[in-house]
Order: sequence, then structure tokens, then C-alpha cells
Amino acid sequence: MKRISRCGIGLLSFWVGAQRRGLVAVALGGAVFAGSCAAPGSGGDEEGGVRYEVVATVGMLADPLREILSGVEGVVVTQLIGEGVDPHGHTPTRQDVIALQRANLVFYNGLLLEGRMGDVLARTGGGSRPTYAVAEEVVGRGGWRGAERFREGDPHLWMDVSAWVVAVDVLADVLAGFDPDHEETIRGNAREYQEGLSDLDAYARTAVGSIPEAQRVLITAHDAFHYFGAAYGLEVHGIQGVSTESESGLRDLEALVSMVVERRIPAVFPETSVSDRSVRALQEGARARGHEVVIGGRLFSDSMGQPGTYSGTYVGMIDHNVTIIARALGGDVPERGFQGRLEP
Repeated sequence: MKRISRCGIGLLSFWVGAQRRGLVAVALGGAVFAGSCAAPGSGGDEEGGVRYEVVATVGMLADPLREILSGVEGVVVTQLIGEGVDPHGHTPTRQDVIALQRANLVFYNGLLLEGRMGDVLARTGGGSRPTYAVAEEVVGRGGWRGAERFREGDPHLWMDVSAWVVAVDVLADVLAGFDPDHEETIRGNAREYQEGLSDLDAYARTAVGSIPEAQRVLITAHDAFHYFGAAYGLEVHGIQGVSTESESGLRDLEALVSMVVERRIPAVFPETSVSDRSVRALQEGARARGHEVVIGGRLFSDSMGQPGTYSGTYVGMIDHNVTIIARALGGDVPERGFQGRLEP
């Protein structure tokens, strides 16, 4: 069992007291910045062969990290924000503090996705725990198909698979620089994973392209699909704003109901990490005006599926969304979506 240093125990005690006083961010900052603590990764289980530990805030980063580090022994990848949890409103927990205190490398999305954690994570950069805002780096590098449609304050870049191909380069560059003895494996894994992402991207374009043009309208619980629509040719409307902490106004909802009825949109989509209340209200509003709009299926937006399942991977998350959307809006997609192509 891995041991927590005396310093770590002290930090956790500080965290508990601060949480009771509503000072979670201050406590987390103390855990990250405490200069008197042991070096990151120290106190690890030497018998277990742990060489270094990598922390990622969300599954859309943790899953590619595990793929890139496949076959590299002695590395632990920890994901802070799990299945079905909205990262916009996530409050750091004691386990988050432990993971960050132990980490050698920290990766987060940035662009305000992590909400209450974002400021603290941004301040760790350049310290004893190198910290990287991956989506912000992707924006800086460019080279992805929808780069010209970048929208300030919208963190959901992973919805455009071509952007996440660049994200894999960001991750691989950092890991190869940190662990040069395994650079060949890291970069080889990254290239292989990117080839699969390119195939997934092509599938998404074909599947969405099969939707009748008049029905290429995606209405979701919150505005997480801007990059998805830009990449694959869908008009997108989110009932809530980019952050799930915003509330949709009654006037905005009424305008969407009118659009759905007038254009005979066949389906709307709730999300796994967001309340479906507003989507149900839209459905009821359309029904009251004589148009039956169905719930097309629950989409993954800010979190992936259950760990250990296909939808609990980044590829599975995107495949699920593409296949559900295309089918519900009248497109022609294989029964098992992109997953069927991966099976022998």
C-alpha cells in the first residue's frame, strides 16, 4: 500500500478544516504549492515499481494517456473527475488533494472546463509538479480542421476528433520529454492511437453526412457541441450555455420550441452529466404545439461512460455520440457504429 507522507497528512488536515470554512480552493492550493513537502512521487511503493505518477482531470485526457503509456512500466495514471460528474461544477475532494500531492505530471483541459479547480491548476505550472492545460496548447498549436472556429471560453475541443489528434501530440511531447528512456514506445503508441482517431474522424464525417440536409440540427442540453457541429456539418443549439452553471431563459426555450416545430426537427438530446429537465421541457413545449419530438438518446458531453466499457474510452464516447445522433436524425449508420469496424 502506498503511504502518504507526514506532510501529506498535514495537508489533508488543512484541507478538511478549509472545506468546513468553504475554502476548498485555498486548501487545494496549499496541497499543490507546499514547498516543505516531499518531492512529487516520493513515498511511492518501490516494491511495486512505481516510477512516476500522472494525474489527469477528465477521462478525455486520462484515456489517451493510458494508450500512449501502454507498455511503459511503472507509471500510474489517475483520473480525478469520474463518470457522470460535471467538471464545470466539480469541487475538489480530499482524494484529489492526495493525487495532486503525489503527482509528477498534471494534465487538465483548461479553457474553464474544470471550473473551480481551474485557477489552482493553472497556478501549479512551472513548479515542482509540471502542469499542462492541454486544450489551451491545442488552440495555440492549431493544425486541426476547425481551428478557425475556436470560440473563446468554450472548452469542448475533444468533440472535434481532429483537435484531439493534436492533443495526443501535446501529451506525447510532454511524456517523451519527461521519460526519454521510453520515448520510442511513447511516440509509437501515440502514432498508432492517432491512426485510429483519424479513422474515427472519417467515420463521423460519413455518418453525419448521411443525415438528410434539412435535419442536420443538433439540440442538446447544454452548449457542448459547437466544435462537433463545426467539424461534422451540424447546426447546433444548446439549451443551456457553454457552462452547465448557466440557466436557460424562458424566452430562449420558447424560441427553440418554435424552431423545432417549424422545422420539424425529429429528435433532441439530453446528456449524461447534465440534468435533462430543460430537454424534457422543450419536448413538452413542442408536443403542446402539435409536433412530437423524440428523445434521441443520452449523449456524453463532459464525461465518458463507465470505466472498463467501450463508452468509457474516448473513442467509444465519440462513436456513441456520432452513431446516436446520426441514427436519431435520420442518417444511415451501421448497427454497431464505428465499434463494428474494430471487431474482427
